[in-house]
Amino acid sequence: MSSHQTGQTMKPATAAKKLGVYLPATPAAFQEGVVSRAELNELQANPPEWLRELRVNGPHPRPVVASRLGVSIAGLARGGVTEPLTTEQIEELRRELPEWLEKERATQAEVRKETVRLKNLKREKESGQA
Repeated sequence: MSSHQTGQTMKPATAAKKLGVYLPATPAAFQEGVVSRAELNELQANPPEWLRELRVNGPHPRPVVASRLGVSIAGLARGGVTEPLTTEQIEELRRELPEWLEKERATQAEVRKETVRLKNLKREKESGQA
């Protein structure tokens, strides 16, 4: 193996995931090419207009939708949300607060509490053994 470093490239789907955007909504040139690590860094540091627009208005991929609604991706699916949503659609769900969304937010809050409890328990065990 040589220590010569080659430029890393990634598929457009990977780059879109790292940028937090929905791939089919990106420009054709982005979807059809490959993205180098340097290009990804440049897109993150100085996003072009299309990227800024997608991040603000969407459509957003499921992980972004789930995060903005405060639920898990599985919770979205249980609520029947399987397609990307725009910012406007996300805001509408927040305003309407359907029953499934309230339930999934409560579930997510319980999961977070349990995660903290387990982390504290682990910390206590580690400090007791030290």
